[in-house]
Amino acid sequence: MATLGVEELVSLEGVALGYEGVVALRDVDVKIAPGELIGIVGPSGCGKTTLLRSLLGEPELYAGTARVADNTRVGYVPQVETVDWNFPITVEQVAMLGSWRTRRWLPWTSGAERSRARVVLRLLGIADLADRPIRALSGGEQQRTFLARALVRSPDLLLLDEPTSGVDIKTRHEILHQLATLNTAGVTVVLTTHDLNGVASHLPRLIALGEQTVLADGPPSEVLQPDILERAYGQPMLVVRRGHETYVLPVPEEAPGAHPDAEHDHDDDEDHDHAELSVVDAPQVGADHA
Repeated sequence: MATLGVEELVSLEGVALGYEGVVALRDVDVKIAPGELIGIVGPSGCGKTTLLRSLLGEPELYAGTARVADNTRVGYVPQVETVDWNFPITVEQVAMLGSWRTRRWLPWTSGAERSRARVVLRLLGIADLADRPIRALSGGEQQRTFLARALVRSPDLLLLDEPTSGVDIKTRHEILHQLATLNTAGVTVVLTTHDLNGVASHLPRLIALGEQTVLADGPPSEVLQPDILERAYGQPMLVVRRGHETYVLPVPEEAPGAHPDAEHDHDDDEDHDHAELSVVDAPQVGADHA
C-alpha cells in the first residue's frame, strides 16, 4: 500500500477489492482525514468487513489505488464471533499481543510493554480482570479486552468490526463513550455497525455500502435517506426524524399508506407533536460476515 501525507490518513481511489479472485467491492472512493470518527453501514454480506480490512491491506486489490499516510500505527478489533474464546490465554496476555510488532523477533515482552498493557487495562476499566481467562468474560469484557490489544500500540487509526454487537445498552453506551474519548484525543476511528439507531445515527460521518459499492458518504442526515437505504437493504423501513435525532424503523407489510417515496416534513420550531416520516428499505439487524 502506498503512502500519503498527513493531510489524508487514508485514500482509496477507484478501488476493487475481494478474495481469491472474487470481487466484493468495486469503484470505491473513500478519503479519511486524521481525527475522523466514521461508521460503515449496510446489510450482511455487503462488504463492510472487507472495506474495513482494506485499511489493513488484507483483501486483494484488483483495481485502483489504496494509500495510507507514512508511519501510521493501526489498531484492529475483530468481531467477537471470530475469536476462539476457549484458547488458554488471559486478558493481560491478549493486551500484550498488541505490542508484538514492535518486538521484532524477540519472543518475550519487556517490562515497559507489560506496564503499558496494565495502563490500558485500567483505562478501559478491566484491570481487575488481568489474570482472568478470556473464556470467562462477558460480551462487554470481551470487547474491551481486544480494544486493549489495539490500544497498546498507541494507534493513529483504530478499526473496529461491530464493536457493539452482542452487548447490552449500558455496555454499548460505555464503548461508544470510550471511542469518542479516544477520538477527541486524536485517534481516527472507523467502525462497522448494523445498529442504525443506537450507533450509526450518532456518528458524524457514515459510509453506506450496497450493490458492491459505496452508495453514500456523509453525515447521517444525508446517508440515512429513503432512496439510499432502499438500494442498500431492499426492505421497507421508516426513517423518523425529530430535531437532531434519527430513527430507522421496520415498516409492517400491511402498514396503510406506506409508500417508498412518502416523506412528510414538520417544522420542529412549531408546537406540533409530529415527526418527519420517510419510508425506506432495510432488513432487521443481523451479524455481518462480509
